Parts: sequence; structure tokens; C-alpha cells
Amino acid sequence: MANTKLKLLYLVDFLRRQTDEEHPKTVQDMIAYLDRYDIHAERKSIYADLELLKTYGMDIQSVKSKSYGYFLGERDFQLPELKLLIDVVQASPFLTPNKSMELIGKLEDLTSQPNARCLRRQVYVMNRRRTNNEQLYYAVDGINTAINENRKIAFRYFDWTESGEKAFRHDGATYLTNPVALCVDRHYYLVAYDTATREYRHYRVDRIASLAVSEESRDPLPRDFDLGQYVKTIFDMYNGRTATVRMQFDRALINAVIDRFGADAPMHAVDSAHFTVTAPVEVGPTFFGWLFQFGTQAKLLSPADVQSEFAAYCRGVLAQYE
Repeated sequence: MANTKLKLLYLVDFLRRQTDEEHPKTVQDMIAYLDRYDIHAERKSIYADLELLKTYGMDIQSVKSKSYGYFLGERDFQLPELKLLIDVVQASPFLTPNKSMELIGKLEDLTSQPNARCLRRQVYVMNRRRTNNEQLYYAVDGINTAINENRKIAFRYFDWTESGEKAFRHDGATYLTNPVALCVDRHYYLVAYDTATREYRHYRVDRIASLAVSEESRDPLPRDFDLGQYVKTIFDMYNGRTATVRMQFDRALINAVIDRFGADAPMHAVDSAHFTVTAPVEVGPTFFGWLFQFGTQAKLLSPADVQSEFAAYCRGVLAQYE
């Protein structure tokens, strides 16, 4: 009797896991499936159940071949959306390989088993550098909890050594700080406010260990903090001054320039082979390294002081090989 009361739930599970547009199932298939769980069902009751599920809002479609088949049409996530999400998971360097495969498995559960096998065949692990800190996933959750509940967090922070060991800063002492935000570039970053120094600091979340949400409330945060500007600074990882520069590039580099500065950056054609762009940058090694990679295909035109700094940067690199 208890199993009979679960019939509708098993039927929903069957439609979600076993059917899609390319794999409709008959009423007899449904009866056989329910029988595996000691649930006796007649055709008439299955038809009534399908109508009830349609009324509830499930998109149950029927198709006629030799006999009528049924499948679940509209789902929370369609196959192209799941493929996109799986690609994002695979491309995330802040997820460990184990966590990536775990999340992909959960995404596969959102479609039918035939489609899940299709998704599994497209899954591959690219030879990219990934974090090996399994606790990152839980650290992110803890930081979000602390921000939402207006509480401080405590953690230890480490650097990697040449031998792959963790070297904890401040002799392993615990940091107690005010979490402000989480930001994502190629890695997760915690932005925190240090009340003692009245400064904002950032930490790589994959180098945080033993994170705990404190019972202590966060200290009041300054009202004039510009998170967007701070994020822009930390992603460059060098706190250089901001300057508006003018550069010239070979036309072949237009995609790389748009990727860096956006399609709305002021660009002007010089001739059929070159163009210029004017944009604000953080003056420092990150920008210089980006420009240096293009060699003679790029030229910094102005201002003169940034030109001089870039020339000194180039001479310093070349001096190592003379």
C-alpha cells in the first residue's frame, strides 16, 4: 500500500530520467518500471496520472509511431544550456578536478539518461592548471554566509613552497577580518576590510585554510568604498597609478585589443594596416607585459612618462639575456 502511494513520484522520476524527444516511452514501459518497485498499475490509471501531471504543469508530450509514446518536453534546463554550464565548470581553474566531475554529475541528473550519456561523452579534462585546494568550495560558501549574516570570518592563509607544501603566513596565526565581497577573475578573491589599518585587503580563496564564520559582528564599513574600482585594481594585481594611454596596433590585433579594452574604446584607423586606441590602464608590469607580448606589432605613443617607463621595463627584461 505504501508503494502504491508513491506511484506518482516514481512516474515523475521515470519521465525525467528515461524520456526525451528522441526517446519516448510507452505506457507499457511505465507499467514495467513501476512493477520493479512492487507497484501494480493499470493502463487506465497511468493515463489518469499523466493527465494529472500535465495539470500540475509538467510538459508531457505524446508521439505516435507503432504505439503512443510519451516524453518530458520542457525542463528547467535544456540540453544546450547544460552543455554550456558543463563547459563553464570544465573551464574553471578554481575548481579541483574532483569537484568539477562532481558538479558535472549533478548537472547530468537534470536531463534524461540518454542525454546524460551524450553529455558524458563530451566531457574531457583539459590540461589546464587547476587549484588543488579541496576546501575552496566550502570556503566560498562560508564567506557568502558571513557577508549575508554581517559577521566576521577567521582563517589561516598560506603560500605554496617549491616542494608543494603549504607555508602559513604569520607562523600559522589566525586572521580575523571583515568580509566585504567575493570577486572572480581567473580565481576567487576575498575582499576584506582591516579596521586597525583602515585598509581593504584581498586574499586568494584557494589559499585560505580552516575558514570559520565568527559569532562576532562585522565592524562598520566605510560608506565611500567603490567595489568596482577596487576589483579592477586587484585583478591587475599591481596597485599602479591609472593613466590614459594612446597606442598603435597592427590591424591583425584588433580582436585582442577589444578583448582587453572593450568594443566601446575609442579606436581610429591610421591606414589600411594600423589603428590606434586610447584607453585608461593601470601603469605597471601587468600592462607592460600585455603590451610587450605583441613585439613590433604594437607601439605605445603617449604619454611620454609612461613611454619612458615601458622602455625601461623592456630594457630590464632584455638585460637578463645580455
